[in-house]
Amino acid sequence: MSITVKFFASLREQVGVGEVTIDTPAANARALWSQATDMPLDPHVRVAINQSYADVDTDVADGDEVAFFPPVTGG
Repeated sequence: MSITVKFFASLREQVGVGEVTIDTPAANARALWSQATDMPLDPHVRVAINQSYADVDTDVADGDEVAFFPPVTGG
């Protein structure tokens, strides 16, 4: 299956790319992170699957879009 993986804000800078397409037999968002980067997944990173927030252990399906967002701070 083919999954589009997107990285936003500081994650884009750290990973060095804004978007990649990964061909994988089966995966969840956590596995996609590991396949797309060589960095450990920060537990505070937010994940969206098809533009809806999800848990990193949520399964993905062929054609899904998985987006990773850095932790947000504010004040």
